[in-house]
Amino acid sequence: MRRFATVIALISVVSSPAVRAADALLQPPPPVRRQGLPGRLQRPLCPELQRTIRAAVGGSTAPWSISVLDDRGQLLADLNGWLPRIPASNQKLISTAFALDRLGPDQRLRTQLLRHGDGSFELTGEGDPDLSIEKLQRLAMVALGQGGSRTRVTPGEPVRLMLRDVPPQRWWPSDWPADDRSYAYGAPITRLALTSNALHMAVMDPALRLQRVMQSTARQQGGQFEMVMVNSENSRAGQRRNRFSRPPQLLHSEESAPMHALLSLANTESHNFTAEVLLREGADSWDLNRALHTNTHWLQAQGVPMRGLRLRDGSGLSRANRVTSRTLAALLWRMAQHPLGAYYQASMAIAGRRGTLRRYWRGTSLQGRFWGKTGTLRGVRAVSGILETTNGPRYVSMIANGALDPKPVMGTILQEAQRLSQCPSWSAALWQPVGRG
Repeated sequence: MRRFATVIALISVVSSPAVRAADALLQPPPPVRRQGLPGRLQRPLCPELQRTIRAAVGGSTAPWSISVLDDRGQLLADLNGWLPRIPASNQKLISTAFALDRLGPDQRLRTQLLRHGDGSFELTGEGDPDLSIEKLQRLAMVALGQGGSRTRVTPGEPVRLMLRDVPPQRWWPSDWPADDRSYAYGAPITRLALTSNALHMAVMDPALRLQRVMQSTARQQGGQFEMVMVNSENSRAGQRRNRFSRPPQLLHSEESAPMHALLSLANTESHNFTAEVLLREGADSWDLNRALHTNTHWLQAQGVPMRGLRLRDGSGLSRANRVTSRTLAALLWRMAQHPLGAYYQASMAIAGRRGTLRRYWRGTSLQGRFWGKTGTLRGVRAVSGILETTNGPRYVSMIANGALDPKPVMGTILQEAQRLSQCPSWSAALWQPVGRG
């Protein structure tokens, strides 16, 4: 089992030049004239790149959706870019952009121990993907009156502790396949998630595992917990009913890595649990349907094409997600204009160097010059990201649903987009915005 603290630390070190660059770009960039984003009927601006893409795909274009935008957000080339496809983990580009905009790069997820006026304790969390046994033991020790805490626990009596979390019927998105749920990549999504609810496989009853660790810690200290699971979705209603009572006292808090490191864990390493948590925390709701509704409205506010969009989770494991390559390419371009856009790019894998792209296109012109996100499900392959060229960045999204051996085709298309970054047939007269898709 990968230790996620190690992953986060590694990502932070490897991406430190990009993060340092991000620190210099925290002020909003100069205003950008927002051109109309590509709708279905717009003609691509670079016919030669268009021809090259068609040639690379070959005779069967039906499985493909490909869109390439320039640094002005204009459509250079497009193949079925308006058709909604299953994006696999390219879905994470949407969730992480949303979370970065709503939460910022420095916010941390907290796991907190509270004490109520009646002497009972409450453990609540925000889905820290690196909640470790050591962190949980520290929280337990405070509740037991150890570690210099000022809590008063009557000797010999069990310590009453509420574990506030989502109910079991909400542990997984409803349409995740049963087989996926048993693997580490399909672990249940909970607020109190010890090691992201995964060991070699998914932990199928994370609440029971959490209670066992807490009780084990208590026994080692000669104590005992009386634990009860409480539905976190009822917490706000309970607070409204008891608004005249004294609020609980915060005794101890354990924090996650900062948000920019969690974004890297989601995008660079394609960690499903983290992406799901970022979606929910960005929306300030652990009700998945509400979170997706909020994310959809946020996307609409960015002015990206919404045609055929269907969000069913935050990670891309759902086969019911539908996104167009134009939506993803336009989102990448929009985020480049964002004051925190450098953090967004820094969260991605890098061709030939880092993350899920570390074995892609080594020794080619793409190595170190393509920052992106991969996506893989059975019959689905997607790659979207930012391509550095001598004529500025290109925002590329490629989604293949049912294509044979798509990886080399994608490499060829990226190299051709690099080679033709100054289109030989460039003509501004071809730019004919017709509204959003």
